[in-house]
Amino acid sequence: MESTTSGFDEHQNLSDLSKRNNKDNVQEDVVDQIDDNKTQINEKKNVCAKNHLGFGNILVKIEPILGPLLITILSFVVRFYKIDRNKNVVWDEAHFGKFGSYYIKHEFYHDVHPPLGKMLIALSEWLAGFDGDFDFESNTAYPAGVDFKFMRQFNATFGALCAPVTYYTAKWMGFNILTVYLVSIMVTLELSYIALSKFILLDSMLLFFTMTTFSCMVKIYNLRNKPFTPQWSIWMLLTGINIGCVCSVKWVGLFITVIVGLYTIVELWALSCDATLSRKKYYKHWLIRIIDLIIIPFLVYMNCFKVHFSLLYKSGTGDASTNTLFQVNLEGTQIENSPRTVMFGSDVTIRSHGLSPNLLHSHIQTYPVGSLQNQITGYGFSDENNKWTFKFAREDGIFFDSNNKTVNGELIAVKDGDTVRLNHKSTMRNLHSHYVASHVSQGNFEVSGYGTDEGGDAKDNWIIEIVQQLKSNNPDFHQEDSENIHPVSTFFRLRHQELGCYLASTGFSYPGWGFKQSEIVCKNSWSKRDKSTWWNVEDHWNDMLEIEDDYVPPKSKFWTDFILINFAMAASNNALIPDDDKYDNLASEPWEWPTLHIGLRMCTWAHDVYRYYLIGSPFNTWLSTASLFVCIIILAYTLYEWRRQKIHLNENNIWKLSIQFVFPFIAWVTHFVPFLIMGRVTYVHHYLPALYFSMLVFASTVDYLLSGSKTYIKYPSYLILFGSCIYIYIIFAPLCQGMTGFNNEDLKKISWLSSWDFNF
Repeated sequence: MESTTSGFDEHQNLSDLSKRNNKDNVQEDVVDQIDDNKTQINEKKNVCAKNHLGFGNILVKIEPILGPLLITILSFVVRFYKIDRNKNVVWDEAHFGKFGSYYIKHEFYHDVHPPLGKMLIALSEWLAGFDGDFDFESNTAYPAGVDFKFMRQFNATFGALCAPVTYYTAKWMGFNILTVYLVSIMVTLELSYIALSKFILLDSMLLFFTMTTFSCMVKIYNLRNKPFTPQWSIWMLLTGINIGCVCSVKWVGLFITVIVGLYTIVELWALSCDATLSRKKYYKHWLIRIIDLIIIPFLVYMNCFKVHFSLLYKSGTGDASTNTLFQVNLEGTQIENSPRTVMFGSDVTIRSHGLSPNLLHSHIQTYPVGSLQNQITGYGFSDENNKWTFKFAREDGIFFDSNNKTVNGELIAVKDGDTVRLNHKSTMRNLHSHYVASHVSQGNFEVSGYGTDEGGDAKDNWIIEIVQQLKSNNPDFHQEDSENIHPVSTFFRLRHQELGCYLASTGFSYPGWGFKQSEIVCKNSWSKRDKSTWWNVEDHWNDMLEIEDDYVPPKSKFWTDFILINFAMAASNNALIPDDDKYDNLASEPWEWPTLHIGLRMCTWAHDVYRYYLIGSPFNTWLSTASLFVCIIILAYTLYEWRRQKIHLNENNIWKLSIQFVFPFIAWVTHFVPFLIMGRVTYVHHYLPALYFSMLVFASTVDYLLSGSKTYIKYPSYLILFGSCIYIYIIFAPLCQGMTGFNNEDLKKISWLSSWDFNF
């Protein structure tokens, strides 16, 4: 009985064990199956993740190429769109198209702006096959043979390229990608940028080089921790080249030069605080910046004038702005070969070597204050009132024969040290000075026309002082007497016998009563090298002398021509002041630009022609103007929080704030405030560079406020900004793309301010 029971129990135990083993096997199979499923799921997830990551990598790789490419294409499209709609000469095309034609014809001209932009316009005309015959008179139709469309497209290219420059600038400034695209789209669709890009003007070139200069500066900021590397060196050099280019288009380029200079000073100061930097390397930083940011820009600027002079080798409309030597070497010069020795009794014209290289001039009008005697001025153009006659001082007791040219049958040369009277040919008054203050400059004496041959006083007398004699460019021409006055080649001063001062041109201009001609004074000069007191005889007439045809005038010196033409440009700029006697319906006040108070009609406003109205985009201008105040608040708040030690500003934070807020804001100030204080006439297009920097400030503000915000705030906000920018462009596009057939009802829909005068 026991054995039976034991066997049963043992069998039962084995059976139970077998069941448990089977159960465990089933569980293991289930677990294995689950593990297999998990493995497959994970593998699928990994594949999906890899696929997703690969797509993301592709986007990351192509975005820096595809993004700016699309923006650039859009920028070209909106600027090239029906660019030849208006087939007439529009606005300042009358000036700059004509200046370009002078290069084609090689005729010398004078303008208030440096030559690079106009030479680029000339290049577009040359590429278009233009022969220079068309005069670009305002509102006249372009002839069939003038490919003005290509010329405009050439100019528009500079405007279109502003968009990709903005893209990379914003990216290098450290903005998030949405802000980068936002400010790029703003520049792409800016109404004023588009309008000015469509015509043969300098503004798109100025804007382009302003942007590239700032962009290069930002790139240097990115490379500040990698000095002396090839990349850093290249960008430093590019910065200098762009500074030279922007200043060679317009002097307004000096404003962005100030910003680069300020950044350079800050960077050098930061380097001076680096204890790990050796003195040798620190001096190397200075040397490279002096070469790249001072010498290179100057060389670019100077060589633009060298090319300018070499291209314009024929006499033209600008001769009067240059010195005698420059003019006499031009083909077809108006200065005729004349007898080589100036005699008492000779009729002459006398040109100044001063800042305003004009001819000594007088007329019947008198000074309204002071002596009330005849005015003495400087006038550059050919005129009968420029003629003077060399005569003896009355005290010498020497009198001409009946021909008024000889004494006892002999001609007497005007020599160094002689005392002379200069008698004005038309008014018969003598060149005179006295103890009466000059009218424009201070510390000098008035020069007037006074007395006659019969009556006068010793204050009519001047003493000749020869300072330089130049030899003929013909080596076979005989040696001239260095003691005598010779036309063109003798430089001399005129010292007043009584006062001891010297006849001088100050570079200033008289007001309206003096016809805005150059001021001539008697100046106390302590240096023989004072060029404002230097003069030379230009034209010489004496029918008792023979003309020596083998005389070849000396060549002018480039450095002298370069300096004088720049001073002439400065004088022309200073003369661009509002005329109270004339109403300029195109002029505007600087405060009207950031507020969009007024725009500018760019062409005739006839109903049947395509009309263009120059005004900024309300979205871009108003928001960027508002952001200037927000920028100040952000900077002030950041400084306040730092002072309370609630935030920590390390070197990188400070640099980022500076490059994103401080430098764009200061750039706006330097491009806008000067127009508030200068006396010259101003127009809407003067705000274009300042508008760009205010848009960068706006981008900085948006980036600062939205970068750290919640997703549900950030993306809708950007969507609204993008949509608004595009929408504003669409509804205002007719203003920059050209409108015709619009009636007042159509225009009233976009006449947001009553001061916008694009209604009929």
